[in-house]
Order: sequence, then C-alpha cells, then structure tokens
Amino acid sequence: MTRTAIRSTAALSTSALLLAGLVACSSSPSSAGESGAGGQVTITVGDRPTSSDPANRAQYDQKVADFQKANPDIKLNPVETLWDPTTFQAQAAGGQLPDVLNVPFTEPQGMIARKQVADLTKALKDDGLLDELNPSVLKIAQDQSGNVFAVPTAAYSVGLIYNRDLFTKAGLDPDKPPATWDEVRADAKKITAATGQAGYAQMTTNNTGGWMFTTQTYAFGGTIETTDGSKATFDDAPSRAALQALHDMKWVDKLMGQAVLYDIDGISKVFAAGKIGMYMSAPDAYRTLVTTNGLKASAFGIGPMPQQGGDHGTLSGGSVQIVSPTATDAEKAAAIKWIKFAYLNKYVNQDLAVTSAKNGVAAKQPVGVPGLPVVAADQYATYQSWIKPYVNVPLANFAPYTKVAADQKIVPEPPVKAQEVYAALDPVVQTVLGNEKADIPALLTKAAGTVNAKLGR
Repeated sequence: MTRTAIRSTAALSTSALLLAGLVACSSSPSSAGESGAGGQVTITVGDRPTSSDPANRAQYDQKVADFQKANPDIKLNPVETLWDPTTFQAQAAGGQLPDVLNVPFTEPQGMIARKQVADLTKALKDDGLLDELNPSVLKIAQDQSGNVFAVPTAAYSVGLIYNRDLFTKAGLDPDKPPATWDEVRADAKKITAATGQAGYAQMTTNNTGGWMFTTQTYAFGGTIETTDGSKATFDDAPSRAALQALHDMKWVDKLMGQAVLYDIDGISKVFAAGKIGMYMSAPDAYRTLVTTNGLKASAFGIGPMPQQGGDHGTLSGGSVQIVSPTATDAEKAAAIKWIKFAYLNKYVNQDLAVTSAKNGVAAKQPVGVPGLPVVAADQYATYQSWIKPYVNVPLANFAPYTKVAADQKIVPEPPVKAQEVYAALDPVVQTVLGNEKADIPALLTKAAGTVNAKLGR
C-alpha cells in the first residue's frame, strides 16, 4: 500500500486493525518459492514489518515461528514486499513478487485477467477452507466460471455514520437512521435547524471524494465503469441525481456547513467534535472516532447505506491474499495453510479467538466492532459467541447497520485503476459543493473523458 493510494491504504489499514495487528507494511523485493529437499516446501510471504517498526515485526516473526513449528514440512521466507500500485506491474513482470501478498479488493479482477495470480480453487477445496468463506465476499476473487484466485481476509461495506446525540437533540429517533437519500436530506435539515451544526458532510479530497461519489452513485442505481473496466459509465442519470442531491443539501437547504474539503482524518476529527450529524464510512470508523479522536462511544451510530429508487446495494472493500501464478500445487497448498493460520484461524479456532479478544482489551482497543465477515454466516456467529465476554463496544449502536448490512447487496469498487478514477472524480464533487452554479452534466462528461483516457492506456 502507499499513501498515494488513499483508498487502498484505508482498506489495508482496516485489514490490519481487523486482524489485531498481525501485519504491517513496507517494501522489498522477494524471490519465488521453491520445493526443498526431503519434501519440505519453501514459500516467500510478504508484508513483514520493517526494523523501524520493532513491535509489529516481532509479532509477525513470532507468527511465522509458530506456523513453522506447527507445519515442519513448510519453510517460510518472510519479506517486506507490500502492495504498491506504482511498482506492482514491474515486480510481477520481473518475477519479484512473493508467493503470498496482501492486496486491496480493487485488484483481483484485473490480476485475473492479466494472469498474474494463481487459481486456488483446488487448493482451497482440498484444505476445506472454501466452504468456510463468505460466498458474497468471495465473488471479489472469482472469475466468471466461479474459479477462485484470491482469499479474502478482511472486508467492509460502507454505511451511514451518524451522531446519536445530535439525532436526539433534533427530535429524531437515534435507533432509526434514514434509509433513503430523501430521508437523509430531511433528517439533516432537522439537525442543522435544531443544533446549528452541519446535518451532513462528505469526504472530497485525497481520492476520498471519488470513493464516496462512487458509493453514492451505487446507492442511486448507477455504476462507475463497465464490468471489464474498459469504459467510464458515470456520465448518466444516477450520477447526476447523486450530485444534484449533494448540491441541493449544500446550496438549497444549507445544511452542510461552510467546510467542504475533507479527507478521512479531517472529517473524523470534525465529526468526533460533534459538528457533523452524518457522513458515509465503514463500521471500523468507530476506532478512529472513539479511540483516536475522543467521540463518546454512546454518541456513535451507524446504519446501512441509504438507497434511492430501489435496493441497489453499497460499495465494499477490504483486502485479499494472492498467490504467485508460478506456484506449484505443493506451494499453493502451503500458501493456503499460511493464509488460514495468519489471517483466518481466529474465526474458526475458539482459543485463538479468545486470545485475540483478550489482547485487544488489554491494549485498550475496540473488540467486537461488527463488519462484513469474510467467513460464512454460521461460522461468524460462532466466532461472535466466543468473543462475547470481551466485547467492549456498544453493539446496540451498530444494530441498525448489522440488521440490514448482512443482506444488503455489496458492489465492488471499480475494477480497473480505481485510485486514478477516484482522483479524477475528486474535483467534480469539490466543484459541486464549492460552486452553487456548477454545471453537473458538463462536469461528469469532462471527468468521463479523463477517466476513459486512463482506462485506455
């Protein structure tokens, strides 16, 4: 991951938090895995923290040692290589990628098309892991025939974060967040009228403007790219309606306040200060808002993504583990064992689940924050029962989200050059919120031309 790819960074940061700090990121080349003498298999595994991060490096190295003790026939070669969109293609072409690497949800489809990842279907079936994964999330890593080319290890779906205290002050029911964008607008007007604060705000900078515009476009029934990522599709009615809704909340209702230039960190700080009623983000925003920025836990609320004109779904993201396309069957099997051990065992092993939860409590970190599970529903429910005694977040405040999000359709991020697309869309959202006379159709047409040029490269 890189700071130049803000959404990928956020997705992979989310992954790290969800996995209780198992991995951190840096970069370094690696060599391909190989089979050693005596039947031992050697594979390289990426995402080892650098020496400048000694605590996480020690935790990672201990995980490697524990795995090798439990699997003496597998030797791991840990390297510091991480996902970086600016170097991945060259590394892949030069055979410089590790056998296992953590990448964001935006990447598998392109990698599948370019034959840069291994088909893991048989290895997953042989291990038994395939049946334990969430089939909805697994679609991110499948081709049109249903073959699986990556293993999801952390996932999120965007919902509507809201301040329960401001809802109460505005005479709104804090247990019933808005379900449509018309209701968002109506509730936001009441919040502004009753409290003087911005009833609604939206991220607009560092690629988050394009990211949230994409989320909103999905909720209005639109798309951003064709399914093969060859052409922009947002120069249409759903995207115009989404931007018009933002324009009207800002300029007609005057409920969005004066500030319009927000990234993830900026909007989190202002929301935690009680100056914003609602904004779009994922459930793990709880960590930043409460643990980092001091929002009262009782004030945090989240509902499902509001829809408009039908049940269209919400944007999903997260991270997956990919395996080198040159991996042998033995190396694929070893890679699956490592992925399961390092990232997923806490969901299927009660002792590990309890240990992870206890460690989270001891570190004064939120334990039990709901999210989009990467394992099947029954298994996730079992996992939640294991950690229930250690949960330290107000689950009732997540209930409006969890009651709906499990069944809400999830829509992946744009399949090709998502970060470049988001960057091209940032100025569109900024202009609509910064200029009352903004020409929405013209802005979308111009942005579509910019994006098509990038997709055609």
